[in-house]
Amino acid sequence: MTATYATPKNFLKSWGLVIALLVIGTVLSFAHPGFLTVPNLLNVARQISINGILAVGVTLVLLTGGVDLSLGSVVALAGVVAASLAHPGDYPVLIPIVAGIAAGAACGAANGLMVTRGLIPSFIATLGMMTAARGLALVLAKGRPVSNLSPEFTRIGGDLGMVPIPAIVLVLLAMATAVVLRNLRLGRHLYAVGGNADAARAAGIGVGGVRMIAYTVCGAFAGVAGVVLAARITTGQPNAGAGYELDAIAAVVIGGTSLSGGVGTIGGTILGALLVGVINNGLDLMNVSSYYQAIVKGVIIVGAVWLDRNRIPS
Repeated sequence: MTATYATPKNFLKSWGLVIALLVIGTVLSFAHPGFLTVPNLLNVARQISINGILAVGVTLVLLTGGVDLSLGSVVALAGVVAASLAHPGDYPVLIPIVAGIAAGAACGAANGLMVTRGLIPSFIATLGMMTAARGLALVLAKGRPVSNLSPEFTRIGGDLGMVPIPAIVLVLLAMATAVVLRNLRLGRHLYAVGGNADAARAAGIGVGGVRMIAYTVCGAFAGVAGVVLAARITTGQPNAGAGYELDAIAAVVIGGTSLSGGVGTIGGTILGALLVGVINNGLDLMNVSSYYQAIVKGVIIVGAVWLDRNRIPS
């Protein structure tokens, strides 16, 4: 049995992201006195919830060695589907919620079929879904926001006491996913498929089935994010979610999940989402132009990929 020593490399590998988050938080607290206030910290939790939900879902896809570029469009489609059924007096609130999640899961399953049965590279398959889902959202909404939503539905985007409900949804989904990855056979299979698909197949693992589950769950999580976003902004916006997939993938890779598959944790993904969210919040507080924020976001994405390619070895 090989002993694990507390070397500087191991320390940075385990705690580097936490240290970076603390350092950035400290700098922002000096740069703007409102950063460390309770209302702003709750606002950060609210802001990262959508990206966090998407990041948790796409972690499963990245673990298998794939990618999902359709997340933002699926968020818009799920939000429009849910909002279309959430008018006052139409249906019980559970119906639009389930419909939105089901729409996301259907898109994810379609991605999975294209990748596993059609043998289309995940980049191309999900790029096609990104365009198709956006178009379908615009068709269903007739190019206009779907408004007049019931109070029961919009309450999903509100607060429970002082805690944002979207943040609660994120925590519950992250905990459930972490349990699956750490304790269930499916989790081990996801890592095995991403680590070496041929070896996993030789070991009797249904590689196609595992990938189908990953894409379907990722789509379902995008459906959850779409429902929560529609409730939060009180409309189903067919143009919502533009660029969300890049934020989510950046958070996952920053959190330590490899683009090559087989390596990653949900805890790392949440820390990555927090880091991206804290940076965005700090730039907003300091009134940095959205144009410069886009530049910073691009640097973060490229830096995340660079870190993935130059990961400190254990």
